[in-house]
Amino acid sequence: MKWIEVERSSGLNGTVKIPGSKNSSLALLAAACLSDEPVRLAGIPEIADFKVICQIAEDIGIQMYRESTGLVYIDPRHIHSASIDPRKSSMFRTAYYFVGALLAKCGKVSVGYPGGDDFVKRPIDQHIKAFESMGAAFTYHQDYYEAEARELKGADIYFDTITSGATINSILAAVRAKGQTVLRNAARDPEVVDTAIMLNQMGARITGAGTDTIRIEGVRNLRGCTYTVIPDRLIAGAFLISAGVTGGSVTVEDVIPEHLNSCIAKLKEIGLHIETTPNTITAQSTGALRATRVRTAMYPGFATDLQQPLTALLTQAPGKSIVSDRIYPKRFNHVYQLRRMGADIDLRAGTAFIKGGAPLRGNLVHATDIRAGICLLLAGLAADGKTSITGIQHFERGYEHIVEDFRSLGAKIGQHDSNDGNKELLQITRS
Repeated sequence: MKWIEVERSSGLNGTVKIPGSKNSSLALLAAACLSDEPVRLAGIPEIADFKVICQIAEDIGIQMYRESTGLVYIDPRHIHSASIDPRKSSMFRTAYYFVGALLAKCGKVSVGYPGGDDFVKRPIDQHIKAFESMGAAFTYHQDYYEAEARELKGADIYFDTITSGATINSILAAVRAKGQTVLRNAARDPEVVDTAIMLNQMGARITGAGTDTIRIEGVRNLRGCTYTVIPDRLIAGAFLISAGVTGGSVTVEDVIPEHLNSCIAKLKEIGLHIETTPNTITAQSTGALRATRVRTAMYPGFATDLQQPLTALLTQAPGKSIVSDRIYPKRFNHVYQLRRMGADIDLRAGTAFIKGGAPLRGNLVHATDIRAGICLLLAGLAADGKTSITGIQHFERGYEHIVEDFRSLGAKIGQHDSNDGNKELLQITRS
């Protein structure tokens, strides 16, 4: 088994280059399948989810591989099937993008139910609502579902809740649908905009991305392109938070500061000094942290993916902080692990009440999802003794060089692998 070991590391200092966005990459890889010509994507991170997508692509006749230049080459001209292995597609959440990308081309798509991080449920009802409005019919089986449409037609769709996944998936389906599709109450996330920009370069006709109303005029053909994915705002946010946790100064580069406005505002509120340039952000500790209140919201509000890392920082801020997650009220498995390290946190109805300032102690802990893992890593940097983190397959799904990047800043961190296993680690993994 593998685990990450972290020791107390004061004053992280240095610069980290931020990779391409995981969430945007998964959408762009699917969007490339809409093309009638090869597509090349720059900045796609070498993470576990990408490797699974490459396997799925091979299964259904899509050429997808990383060139020596680092670009990912996608050639969808020889798709022979849209029946996707449920076991593979259920290994990550966004396999549902293949429905939007392949339905107009193939007429029928089968895919496993969403997997990846489990926050009790990952509803796809808004995806289904949009596809049915465009003329698709669904059949549900135990391990997978099928979407079928003889012809997709444009429709006026109002999302009952703001959802980035359903907004992107609906754009993918609407691009080659007949007529105009209007998406109302649409998500405004940078990943939505990134997908729309690339599709427009391919010949799509999409307007309004980045607002709550998106219009798509269906087209019959799409050409190839070369496109660069946006930087990962969530990874950037985690590194900025690490400056506060350790009392250091960390610069993230190759970023779009606007994408992190809510995170920057909250870090300033907590007591960090922030400086920005057009493509860098520096977070510097001022030596004093303040308790605060955080409520997650859809973009441009404070991201649910950053509430877990921020919780680690708030354990170090004297006073009472409150973190409420309105997007995923059950996304608090990290709290139970932080308590093992001595954190004083009370959890009630989707809200964590944190009494900060108490010292943390290294312990054996388990990451239950990607962002919970980074939360525990950050907590380990502030804890006395050693912290051993299992469940690092979640890190591998979202972070390409997590250990190396933190080590470059001065963190005492390493990854370990034991074929024999460690009885204590195995016990915490199963508990």
